[in-house]
Amino acid sequence: MIPPDFERALDNPFWSSLTTGHAHFAQGGTLARRYPADISPIAGLAAPERANVTALETVVGVGDDMATVARLLPKLPPHWEILYESRITQMIRSDRKSLPEGDLDATTLDAADVPEMLRLVELTKPGPFRPRTIELGTYIGARLSGRLVAMAGERLWIDDLREVSAVCTHPDVQGRGYARALIGRVVNRMLREDQTPLIHVESTNKRAIELYLTLGFVRRAELGLLHAKRTR
Repeated sequence: MIPPDFERALDNPFWSSLTTGHAHFAQGGTLARRYPADISPIAGLAAPERANVTALETVVGVGDDMATVARLLPKLPPHWEILYESRITQMIRSDRKSLPEGDLDATTLDAADVPEMLRLVELTKPGPFRPRTIELGTYIGARLSGRLVAMAGERLWIDDLREVSAVCTHPDVQGRGYARALIGRVVNRMLREDQTPLIHVESTNKRAIELYLTLGFVRRAELGLLHAKRTR
């Protein structure tokens, strides 16, 4: 069972990450924070009030973008352009049993792999991934004939909760179990660290949700996603 304080934190996961496990990355203060732009567009607000949006504008410059996920999203003023809105299913894995890792040959990725990681993300669109995103956690990948064809890793860090993220597989090798095997490795690493895995997935992505359910994740909540650009 997730403790009540975790429940509250999970209703506003980006803010929670930027004030706990990833506070050392945070730009901003007590009302709004963000990751550095070359790490992620992710931002969080302590509350969806106008004062918090004003505080956000101290760290999101004109022409810059930000993305936030929360149960209650802020109402942005007209000088923000809405780039994308969606609904996100948040899933938790409280089950402490390890997952199968298969016989996939996977390795830990590092800064030298970032160009390939960026190309794979551009092709598969698992969510925002930027040149320094790899600093947020451990990322692992699988190669075929020397080419990176699948990866998964860690993003948000909320106390003892850790987010599985950047799960993607090249279209040429989809359906071969790469995602399942890599998620198994990521989850098992979290379990060894006594962490609880969570994951965020667009609510329309039924195929991914079904995969995560078979891996022991359960639906916790549906949250709003807002991606916007400041125009002035």
